[in-house]
Amino acid sequence: MRHAPPALESLAVTVTEAAAPLFEAALRPRALSLALFAAGPGRWRIEAIGPVGEGAAERAAALALAEALSGESPARERAPVAAAGWLARNRASFPPTLVGHRFVLRPTHLPPRRQAGRITLTLDAGLAFGSGEHGSTRGCLRAIERLTPWRPRRILDLGTGSGILAMAAARLWGRRVLATDIEPFSVRVAAENARRNGLGPRIAVRLADGWRGRALRRAGRFDLVLANILARPLCRMARDLSLHLAPGGRVVLAGLLAEQERMVLAAHRRAGLVLAARLSEGAWRTLVLRAGARPDQPILEGFSPSSEAPRRGSSAGTASR
Repeated sequence: MRHAPPALESLAVTVTEAAAPLFEAALRPRALSLALFAAGPGRWRIEAIGPVGEGAAERAAALALAEALSGESPARERAPVAAAGWLARNRASFPPTLVGHRFVLRPTHLPPRRQAGRITLTLDAGLAFGSGEHGSTRGCLRAIERLTPWRPRRILDLGTGSGILAMAAARLWGRRVLATDIEPFSVRVAAENARRNGLGPRIAVRLADGWRGRALRRAGRFDLVLANILARPLCRMARDLSLHLAPGGRVVLAGLLAEQERMVLAAHRRAGLVLAARLSEGAWRTLVLRAGARPDQPILEGFSPSSEAPRRGSSAGTASR
């Protein structure tokens, strides 16, 4: 179902590389699009586009916290965005996208078309996050397809956003997937995308704040957890993740930059998980971990823990989910 486009505005800040994750987390909630651009040596520009005034008080508080924690007070650049024009430009910049060997992402404004040998996921290009263009999303999809020799029974997509990873897992393995997000807007979008792709009965989308949601407390342990969030929240939730993972369970972590990999990996190793593989997409890293595995035991087809060793890349992209 289509709705009249809301009035939109952009809000941008330019900060150091060290502060970028804090400001990205502050600007992400309720953003229809979140873009990160290199703005010179060690500098990043973060730009969010969203409905005018929606969540303004919460965003202001989040930005104030980011400033306090980082010691930086960047100028906040605001500008109106023509909704119809932005949607048109966004659709034009979202052609069918091939990801890995198994997936093709198609926008809703193009005629339906199946591609032999690939799983087609249809997404509304009016919602930039989750389009599959961002390196963290692409890395997750590549990791998921390499897990296919294994068949998880209980799957969780934590911080589902557009629902793209939940849909990929449901279609790939034919399993039911629990998808959760802290944002009511994301819950609505993910549920709508699941229905659009004929996956409504297989994907249960629930509102939940990390592992504290009632849906997760009642769910027991999972064989596979997908978490494309941000580095610091991933670190904070590492212990809870380990407690909710079934023996031999696997985890796909993303939303982290190359320089944040060591921090995220250390937090999860302390929680008893071991690295199975890492994948690189530009500046972004995807980590695959496992409970109760030997460090030298590969669990992705053709990958070992040393595969795609860390290297610095350039930043680019639209919103990560």
